[in-house]
Amino acid sequence: MRVEIWSDITCPWCYVAQARFEKALAAFPHRDEVEVVHRSFELEPGRAKGDVQPIIKVLMKGKGWSEAQALANERNLTRQSAGEGLPYVMGRDHGGTFDIHRLLHFAKAQGRQHELVGLLYRANFADERSVFDDERLVELAVEAGLDADAARKVLADPKAFAEDVRSDEREAAELGAQGVPFFVLDRKYGISGAQPAEAFSRALAQAWESARPALQVVGAGADAHACGPDGCPVPH
Repeated sequence: MRVEIWSDITCPWCYVAQARFEKALAAFPHRDEVEVVHRSFELEPGRAKGDVQPIIKVLMKGKGWSEAQALANERNLTRQSAGEGLPYVMGRDHGGTFDIHRLLHFAKAQGRQHELVGLLYRANFADERSVFDDERLVELAVEAGLDADAARKVLADPKAFAEDVRSDEREAAELGAQGVPFFVLDRKYGISGAQPAEAFSRALAQAWESARPALQVVGAGADAHACGPDGCPVPH
């Protein structure tokens, strides 16, 4: 079974949802047969690479909130994250994520995408240091098991894996995703938002059962003779 997750590394609800999904997946009896693929979704496509600002200012400008409202929002996210055992630093930086998504596609090609996603979430939401810096991204790539020079080369070339990012975003639009996180199970079931772990558990079970329905045995009446552990009885 394949689970595709459209997300953006700057999305706090993606950070929370990822933890809830992983909790559900860890308890899923068939977890070793589930392939998880991370897909790209930029919350601010086209944002300039150097346009990096504190999240409080971004919220005030983008949503028209007062500073008090922006801080209250951050405190709520701190509580929500803590409920999942996740650290959360208020006042982090915020910027465009196109390069980060390109790097994630490079990591996918190397079989290290899941490792890098986890590191990026932690670095963005739990560390004081900004992730909107190429050398910081290279450090995280190396921590995920990738080659430093290869990661630098990807970041230096704006065309590298760019079409992969755009393709993911087109697919998201075709599937009706208007925001993230957005989970798609076997292209049959969609889950939007940071649902509770129990909702992910139900969705995993439903998707698994619908793809592998229980065998319906017919004709198992008294006249349906068969052999078993005790031999093959002959009817009188």
